[in-house]
Amino acid sequence: MEPIGKSMKNVTNRPDFKKRLSSLKEEVLANPDIQAFISANSSKIDEAVIEISLNKLYEYTQQSIECRDCPSLGECKNLLQGYHPELVLQGKTIDLQYDQCPTKVVSDQRKKHESLIKSLYIPKDVLAAQFQDIEFDDHSRVKVFGLIKEFMEAADQKKRQKGIYLHGAFGVGKTYIMGAIANELAHKNIPSMLVYLPEFMRELKNSIQDSTLDEKMDAVKKVKVLMLDDIGAESMSSWTRDEILGVLLQYRMTENLPTFFTSNFDLKELEHHLSYTQRGEEEKVKAARIIERMKYLATPVKLEGANRRQ
Repeated sequence: MEPIGKSMKNVTNRPDFKKRLSSLKEEVLANPDIQAFISANSSKIDEAVIEISLNKLYEYTQQSIECRDCPSLGECKNLLQGYHPELVLQGKTIDLQYDQCPTKVVSDQRKKHESLIKSLYIPKDVLAAQFQDIEFDDHSRVKVFGLIKEFMEAADQKKRQKGIYLHGAFGVGKTYIMGAIANELAHKNIPSMLVYLPEFMRELKNSIQDSTLDEKMDAVKKVKVLMLDDIGAESMSSWTRDEILGVLLQYRMTENLPTFFTSNFDLKELEHHLSYTQRGEEEKVKAARIIERMKYLATPVKLEGANRRQ
């Protein structure tokens, strides 16, 4: 059997191989990025360095650089998906260093952003809400925007923040504004949770049977910023009012955790709603206690305007 070294020598000495190698070298050196790199390091790169590094230079030309000619992260053609090569000089050779490409950076930021916003039973369009899409075009909306701005500034300065109790008619955009707040908080790396309260209450009742009640309550109680959507729309019982809502609000009040609410009721109407259980029992003192906790946690403001769902 012919030694492998001799076989390789025979291949490399063939005229067609030398022709292909010369063509490859010509193609590689025509690459504008490679030309710029060689020019920037002209004092250290000579013909010998180029010859030794030809395979790495060719590898560079075959990949997407900074996402050029790359349709999406999922279709990335590079050796390491989501990473693009950078030319680096290592002694007497040119090598490749792989860094995150811009598309992967954006994708990772989006995933991190999404992970900061948890939701229970909230529509997807609300989770995508942005302030630039909201019209603050009347006195009540200007007031709401001012309170939100104050809240965000306090968050930046790590001061105690008071949430907002946003009440008004159906369809005026209360929940959508909460979604925009959640997205703005995510930009500041502050986690939040949006919870559609009526459905959450129903789930908690079912959680008694599978012993997950405490776990679900803890997740909502302890989140950095909590938004309870549509309070007052739930069927009220002594248990949901005192053992769920009361305990939840007491914990957040004690820990000074920012809490937001939306409702079709103003606080006086909500107090009336909380005063009567499904059995028709009137418990005004317990209802008043809930309202006092909410006043401590949030500033009430009425959102006016037309029904924007129509």
